[in-house]
Amino acid sequence: MRIFSAASRFGLSCAIATPFDPDGAIDQARLAAHAADLLARGCDGLTVFGTTGEGPSIGLDERKASFATLAAAGIPLATRVIAGVMASALPDALAQARSALDAGCRALLVAPPFFFKGVGDDGVFDWYGRFFEALAGRLGPVILYHIPQLTGVALSIELIQRLKTRYPEIIAGVKDSGGDWQHTEALLAAHAGDLDILVGDERHVAAALRSGGAGTICGLANLIPEAMRVVAHGGGERDEVGQLSALVGDHAFLPWLKTLLAHRAADPAWLALRPPLAGLSAEAAAGVVAGYDGHFRAKAA
Repeated sequence: MRIFSAASRFGLSCAIATPFDPDGAIDQARLAAHAADLLARGCDGLTVFGTTGEGPSIGLDERKASFATLAAAGIPLATRVIAGVMASALPDALAQARSALDAGCRALLVAPPFFFKGVGDDGVFDWYGRFFEALAGRLGPVILYHIPQLTGVALSIELIQRLKTRYPEIIAGVKDSGGDWQHTEALLAAHAGDLDILVGDERHVAAALRSGGAGTICGLANLIPEAMRVVAHGGGERDEVGQLSALVGDHAFLPWLKTLLAHRAADPAWLALRPPLAGLSAEAAAGVVAGYDGHFRAKAA
Protein backbone atom coordinates (compact mmCIF):
# COMPACT_ATOMS: atom_id res chain seq x y z
CA MET A 1 0.00 0.00 0.00
CA ARG A 2 1.14 3.56 -0.74
CA ILE A 3 -0.57 6.66 0.59
CA PHE A 4 -0.67 7.93 -2.96
CA SER A 5 -0.29 5.82 -6.09
CA ALA A 6 3.21 5.12 -7.34
CA ALA A 7 2.59 7.62 -10.14
CA SER A 8 2.22 10.54 -7.74
CA ARG A 9 4.29 11.95 -4.91
CA PHE A 10 3.37 12.34 -1.26
CA GLY A 11 5.01 15.77 -1.23
CA LEU A 12 4.74 18.09 1.76
CA SER A 13 2.64 17.58 4.85
CA CYS A 14 3.19 20.27 7.46
CA ALA A 15 3.58 18.94 11.00
CA ILE A 16 1.29 21.70 12.17
CA ALA A 17 1.92 23.47 15.47
CA THR A 18 -0.98 23.61 17.92
CA PRO A 19 -1.94 27.06 19.30
CA PHE A 20 -3.22 27.42 22.86
CA ASP A 21 -5.25 30.11 24.55
CA PRO A 22 -4.25 31.75 27.87
CA ASP A 23 -6.10 29.05 29.82
CA GLY A 24 -4.15 26.30 28.08
CA ALA A 25 -6.99 25.06 25.88
CA ILE A 26 -6.46 24.59 22.15
CA ASP A 27 -7.17 27.84 20.34
CA GLN A 28 -9.46 26.38 17.72
CA ALA A 29 -9.84 29.57 15.70
CA ARG A 30 -6.09 30.01 15.34
CA LEU A 31 -5.67 26.34 14.51
CA ALA A 32 -8.19 26.54 11.67
CA ALA A 33 -6.73 29.78 10.33
CA HIS A 34 -3.18 28.41 10.42
CA ALA A 35 -4.27 25.20 8.68
CA ALA A 36 -6.03 27.09 5.90
CA ASP A 37 -3.05 29.40 5.43
CA LEU A 38 -0.61 26.49 5.13
CA LEU A 39 -2.71 24.77 2.50
CA ALA A 40 -3.09 28.03 0.58
CA ARG A 41 0.70 28.47 0.62
CA GLY A 42 1.45 25.12 -0.95
CA CYS A 43 1.29 22.34 1.62
CA ASP A 44 -0.14 19.16 0.16
CA GLY A 45 -1.48 18.20 3.54
CA LEU A 46 -1.33 18.66 7.30
CA THR A 47 -0.27 16.32 10.08
CA VAL A 48 -2.00 17.15 13.35
CA PHE A 49 -0.99 16.07 16.84
CA GLY A 50 2.45 14.80 15.94
CA THR A 51 5.53 15.92 17.84
CA THR A 52 5.40 19.49 16.51
CA GLY A 53 1.70 19.57 17.39
CA GLU A 54 2.48 18.46 20.98
CA GLY A 55 0.47 15.31 20.33
CA PRO A 56 1.38 13.42 23.52
CA SER A 57 -0.12 16.33 25.51
CA ILE A 58 -3.43 16.51 23.61
CA GLY A 59 -6.42 14.73 25.12
CA LEU A 60 -9.08 12.71 23.35
CA ASP A 61 -11.92 15.24 23.64
CA GLU A 62 -9.60 17.97 22.38
CA ARG A 63 -8.71 15.89 19.35
CA LYS A 64 -12.37 15.35 18.51
CA ALA A 65 -13.11 19.07 18.87
CA SER A 66 -10.16 19.97 16.65
CA PHE A 67 -11.19 17.56 13.90
CA ALA A 68 -14.67 19.10 13.99
CA THR A 69 -13.20 22.61 13.85
CA LEU A 70 -11.02 21.79 10.85
CA ALA A 71 -13.91 20.15 9.01
CA ALA A 72 -16.20 23.12 9.74
CA ALA A 73 -13.50 25.44 8.38
CA GLY A 74 -13.54 23.58 5.07
CA ILE A 75 -10.32 21.62 5.56
CA PRO A 76 -10.84 18.32 3.67
CA LEU A 77 -9.78 15.78 6.28
CA ALA A 78 -10.21 12.81 3.95
CA THR A 79 -7.60 14.06 1.50
CA ARG A 80 -5.41 16.47 3.46
CA VAL A 81 -5.15 15.50 7.14
CA ILE A 82 -2.98 12.87 8.80
CA ALA A 83 -3.57 12.33 12.51
CA GLY A 84 -0.84 11.50 14.99
CA VAL A 85 -1.43 8.64 17.42
CA MET A 86 0.93 8.94 20.37
CA ALA A 87 0.11 6.89 23.44
CA SER A 88 1.81 4.09 25.33
CA ALA A 89 -1.36 2.41 26.62
CA LEU A 90 -2.94 0.42 23.80
CA PRO A 91 -6.53 1.42 24.75
CA ASP A 92 -5.53 5.08 24.63
CA ALA A 93 -3.82 4.67 21.26
CA LEU A 94 -6.93 2.92 19.93
CA ALA A 95 -9.18 5.71 21.22
CA GLN A 96 -7.01 8.32 19.49
CA ALA A 97 -7.09 6.30 16.28
CA ARG A 98 -10.85 5.84 16.37
CA SER A 99 -11.40 9.56 16.89
CA ALA A 100 -9.36 10.27 13.75
CA LEU A 101 -11.06 7.51 11.75
CA ASP A 102 -14.50 8.70 12.85
CA ALA A 103 -13.56 12.18 11.61
CA GLY A 104 -12.50 10.76 8.25
CA CYS A 105 -8.78 11.56 8.37
CA ARG A 106 -6.72 10.44 5.42
CA ALA A 107 -4.12 8.41 7.37
CA LEU A 108 -2.65 7.76 10.81
CA LEU A 109 0.90 8.47 11.97
CA VAL A 110 1.45 5.92 14.74
CA ALA A 111 4.31 6.16 17.21
CA PRO A 112 5.44 3.08 19.14
CA PRO A 113 4.71 2.81 22.89
CA PHE A 114 7.31 5.04 24.51
CA PHE A 115 7.48 4.61 28.28
CA PHE A 116 9.45 1.38 28.70
CA LYS A 117 12.97 1.55 27.32
CA GLY A 118 15.23 -1.23 26.11
CA VAL A 119 12.35 -3.17 24.57
CA GLY A 120 13.07 -5.42 21.60
CA ASP A 121 11.55 -5.71 18.17
CA ASP A 122 9.28 -8.59 19.24
CA GLY A 123 7.50 -6.50 21.85
CA VAL A 124 7.03 -3.53 19.53
CA PHE A 125 5.82 -5.83 16.74
CA ASP A 126 3.26 -7.33 19.12
CA TRP A 127 2.04 -3.87 20.21
CA TYR A 128 1.52 -2.73 16.64
CA GLY A 129 -0.11 -6.06 15.76
CA ARG A 130 -2.65 -5.71 18.55
CA PHE A 131 -3.31 -2.13 17.49
CA PHE A 132 -3.92 -3.10 13.85
CA GLU A 133 -6.03 -6.13 14.66
CA ALA A 134 -8.25 -4.20 17.08
CA LEU A 135 -9.05 -1.82 14.22
CA ALA A 136 -9.50 -4.51 11.59
CA GLY A 137 -11.76 -3.39 8.78
CA ARG A 138 -11.49 0.29 9.70
CA LEU A 139 -7.90 1.18 9.01
CA GLY A 140 -6.74 3.12 6.02
CA PRO A 141 -3.07 3.89 5.48
CA VAL A 142 -0.75 3.87 8.50
CA ILE A 143 2.61 5.63 8.66
CA LEU A 144 5.04 4.20 11.20
CA TYR A 145 6.77 6.90 13.25
CA HIS A 146 10.51 6.54 13.91
CA ILE A 147 11.69 9.23 16.35
CA PRO A 148 13.83 7.33 18.88
CA GLN A 149 15.40 10.43 20.43
CA LEU A 150 11.98 11.13 21.96
CA THR A 151 10.24 7.77 22.18
CA GLY A 152 13.34 5.83 23.20
CA VAL A 153 12.06 3.06 20.89
CA ALA A 154 13.71 2.71 17.50
CA LEU A 155 11.95 1.14 14.53
CA SER A 156 14.64 -1.04 13.01
CA ILE A 157 14.77 -1.86 9.31
CA GLU A 158 14.04 -5.47 10.23
CA LEU A 159 10.98 -4.54 12.32
CA ILE A 160 9.59 -2.38 9.54
CA GLN A 161 10.02 -5.27 7.11
CA ARG A 162 8.21 -7.64 9.49
CA LEU A 163 5.30 -5.24 9.91
CA LYS A 164 5.06 -4.57 6.18
CA THR A 165 5.11 -8.30 5.42
CA ARG A 166 2.47 -9.12 8.03
CA TYR A 167 0.23 -6.08 7.32
CA PRO A 168 0.79 -5.17 3.65
CA GLU A 169 -2.64 -3.55 3.29
CA ILE A 170 -2.06 -1.27 6.28
CA ILE A 171 1.57 -0.14 6.34
CA ALA A 172 1.88 2.68 3.81
CA GLY A 173 5.01 4.50 4.89
CA VAL A 174 7.54 5.48 7.52
CA LYS A 175 8.19 8.94 8.95
CA ASP A 176 11.89 8.91 9.70
CA SER A 177 12.59 11.70 12.17
CA GLY A 178 15.66 10.17 13.76
CA GLY A 179 18.04 12.65 12.12
CA ASP A 180 20.48 9.80 11.40
CA TRP A 181 21.31 9.83 7.70
CA GLN A 182 22.86 6.35 7.86
CA HIS A 183 19.55 4.92 9.08
CA THR A 184 17.64 6.94 6.48
CA GLU A 185 19.86 5.60 3.69
CA ALA A 186 19.29 2.04 4.85
CA LEU A 187 15.56 2.62 5.08
CA LEU A 188 15.45 4.08 1.58
CA ALA A 189 17.51 1.22 0.18
CA ALA A 190 15.19 -1.35 1.74
CA HIS A 191 11.80 0.27 1.18
CA ALA A 192 11.79 3.25 -1.19
CA GLY A 193 10.21 1.02 -3.80
CA ASP A 194 7.25 -0.14 -1.74
CA LEU A 195 6.68 2.38 1.06
CA ASP A 196 6.42 6.17 1.29
CA ILE A 197 9.61 7.13 3.12
CA LEU A 198 8.99 10.56 4.65
CA VAL A 199 12.01 12.27 6.16
CA GLY A 200 11.32 14.62 9.04
CA ASP A 201 14.77 16.24 9.27
CA GLU A 202 14.54 19.08 6.78
CA ARG A 203 18.30 19.03 6.17
CA HIS A 204 18.00 15.53 4.68
CA VAL A 205 14.83 15.83 2.60
CA ALA A 206 16.43 16.77 -0.71
CA ALA A 207 18.99 13.96 -0.47
CA ALA A 208 16.25 11.50 0.47
CA LEU A 209 14.19 12.52 -2.56
CA ARG A 210 17.18 11.77 -4.78
CA SER A 211 17.28 8.26 -3.31
CA GLY A 212 13.60 7.47 -3.72
CA GLY A 213 11.99 9.26 -0.81
CA ALA A 214 8.37 10.28 -1.24
CA GLY A 215 8.37 13.62 0.59
CA THR A 216 8.29 14.95 4.12
CA ILE A 217 6.21 15.60 7.20
CA CYS A 218 8.10 18.44 8.83
CA GLY A 219 7.88 21.33 11.26
CA LEU A 220 9.70 24.04 9.29
CA ALA A 221 6.76 24.05 6.88
CA ASN A 222 4.95 26.09 9.54
CA LEU A 223 7.34 28.92 8.62
CA ILE A 224 8.49 28.31 5.03
CA PRO A 225 5.89 26.14 3.28
CA GLU A 226 6.73 27.50 -0.17
CA ALA A 227 10.41 26.53 0.08
CA MET A 228 9.65 23.16 1.67
CA ARG A 229 7.18 22.37 -1.11
CA VAL A 230 9.89 22.84 -3.73
CA VAL A 231 12.24 20.52 -1.84
CA ALA A 232 9.53 17.93 -1.12
CA HIS A 233 8.62 17.69 -4.79
CA GLY A 234 12.16 16.94 -5.88
CA GLY A 235 13.24 20.49 -6.58
CA GLY A 236 16.61 20.14 -4.88
CA GLU A 237 18.14 22.13 -2.06
CA ARG A 238 16.80 25.53 -1.02
CA ASP A 239 18.96 28.02 0.85
CA GLU A 240 16.11 29.01 3.18
CA VAL A 241 15.81 25.46 4.50
CA GLY A 242 19.48 25.14 5.42
CA GLN A 243 19.63 28.63 6.88
CA LEU A 244 16.53 28.21 9.01
CA SER A 245 17.63 24.76 10.18
CA ALA A 246 20.97 26.23 11.26
CA LEU A 247 19.21 28.94 13.26
CA VAL A 248 17.65 26.33 15.56
CA GLY A 249 21.10 25.82 17.06
CA ASP A 250 20.98 24.43 20.59
CA HIS A 251 17.39 25.53 21.20
CA ALA A 252 14.61 23.01 21.71
CA PHE A 253 12.68 22.99 18.45
CA LEU A 254 9.14 23.63 19.70
CA PRO A 255 9.75 26.78 21.75
CA TRP A 256 12.06 28.01 18.96
CA LEU A 257 9.33 27.44 16.36
CA LYS A 258 6.61 29.09 18.41
CA THR A 259 8.84 32.08 19.09
CA LEU A 260 9.15 32.62 15.34
CA LEU A 261 5.47 31.96 14.66
CA ALA A 262 4.61 34.64 17.19
CA HIS A 263 7.19 37.01 15.71
CA ARG A 264 6.17 36.44 12.11
CA ALA A 265 2.46 36.90 12.86
CA ALA A 266 3.00 39.68 15.43
CA ASP A 267 0.80 37.49 17.62
CA PRO A 268 2.20 36.64 21.08
CA ALA A 269 -0.55 34.05 21.60
CA TRP A 270 1.59 31.69 19.51
CA LEU A 271 4.18 31.60 22.30
CA ALA A 272 2.03 29.31 24.45
CA LEU A 273 3.21 25.74 24.96
CA ARG A 274 1.56 23.06 27.04
CA PRO A 275 3.49 21.93 30.14
CA PRO A 276 5.88 20.27 30.63
CA LEU A 277 7.20 22.28 27.68
CA ALA A 278 8.18 25.86 28.40
CA GLY A 279 9.01 28.86 26.25
CA LEU A 280 12.41 30.40 25.68
CA SER A 281 13.80 32.94 28.10
CA ALA A 282 13.40 36.55 27.05
CA GLU A 283 17.10 36.71 26.23
CA ALA A 284 17.04 33.53 24.15
CA ALA A 285 13.87 34.61 22.33
CA ALA A 286 15.43 37.96 21.47
CA GLY A 287 18.44 36.16 20.05
CA VAL A 288 16.25 33.87 17.95
CA VAL A 289 14.28 36.80 16.55
CA ALA A 290 17.44 38.79 15.83
CA GLY A 291 18.99 35.82 14.06
CA TYR A 292 15.87 35.28 11.99
CA ASP A 293 15.54 38.93 11.04
CA GLY A 294 19.21 39.13 10.20
CA HIS A 295 18.89 36.27 7.71
CA PHE A 296 15.40 36.69 6.30
CA ARG A 297 14.12 40.21 6.79
CA ALA A 298 17.35 41.70 5.43
CA LYS A 299 17.24 39.36 2.45
CA ALA A 300 13.62 40.29 1.74
CA ALA A 301 14.50 43.99 1.87
